[in-house]
Amino acid sequence: MRIGIDASRAVAPTPTGTETYSLHLIEALLALGGSHRFRLYFRKPPPAGLFAGADVRVLQFPRLWTLVRLSLEMAAHPPDVLFVPAHVLPPVHPRASVATIHDLGYLYEPARHPRLQRLYLDLSTRWSARAARSLVADSEATKSDLVARYGVAADKITVAYPGVAADLRPVTDPTPIEMVTRRYGIERPYFLYLGTLQPRKNLSRLIEAYAGLGPRAPRLVLAGKPGWQADRFVAEVERLGIAQRVVFAGYVRGEDKAALLSGALAFVFPSLYEGFGLPVIEAQACGCPVICSNVSSLPEVAGGAAILVDPRDVGAWRAALGQLLESADLRRELAQRGLANAGRFSWQTCAARVLETLERSAEG
Repeated sequence: MRIGIDASRAVAPTPTGTETYSLHLIEALLALGGSHRFRLYFRKPPPAGLFAGADVRVLQFPRLWTLVRLSLEMAAHPPDVLFVPAHVLPPVHPRASVATIHDLGYLYEPARHPRLQRLYLDLSTRWSARAARSLVADSEATKSDLVARYGVAADKITVAYPGVAADLRPVTDPTPIEMVTRRYGIERPYFLYLGTLQPRKNLSRLIEAYAGLGPRAPRLVLAGKPGWQADRFVAEVERLGIAQRVVFAGYVRGEDKAALLSGALAFVFPSLYEGFGLPVIEAQACGCPVICSNVSSLPEVAGGAAILVDPRDVGAWRAALGQLLESADLRRELAQRGLANAGRFSWQTCAARVLETLERSAEG
């Protein structure tokens, strides 16, 4: 069977969640594919040696790549089944097409997204949900959202949990931790948030909760790519008089993640909505205690190995931060439980579930 995959998001220079998902899932599918033949579609040439063994098609086009160029390719040379792991189905596509839907957060937190982005996400997700023969969801929570909000039949959706990159493991040698923390201007001890800096991640309440811990609290590191309205968080830190204790570390390279997570006192993730919450299991895989929100997919993913907090309750976040700060025993317990929980997630298992879905979809 010829499996076509939109791999355009897998080669982003500064990948975030969906790009990371696309890269690792495609790698795992190629390793698992057996007799299947894979054709990968890119906007620009991928790095040499990446995705060895696949038929690489570079479809260069200035804009509207999915709408126009990928559609033309589907009309001229359709694969047996098309898989879109991190974007939207093209208007022209094989009858056997599968798309991953990562989340519907724009419906639950509309004010936390730019208006045009919210409209685009709604229209494009509705289109993929209707046009695809089968869907892949990152979590049972996202599957339930698709059924409830878009009326998708439950048997059309396969839940395939994302995995954890092989290099995300506890770093016990203090030397690489020291090197990485120095690179990002961080002094230990520190609480760590890692993700895009944008309103739906609820960082304003985290900053307020942290400020209430007082001047002796460890540093708070807000690491990640600046997103929509990221400047507001810098302003809030300055307004609260804690600029000397809060570090905006910027985008963290993939090879630095394990050391940064391993060196943290705790990982904090106050997001208002997540379709999966990949940073939670990445932190757990590195032996870092986790405090995260108790909404959407996060309790499902955290697996009873994190402190779960109402994301809108600043006092509860302040109490959870203080509780973890004061108890080394609790930190050790959460680290051990988190490592065990992270073991539930692998890209190989994810790829096997997705491949089954692709095969079933191709059969009609």
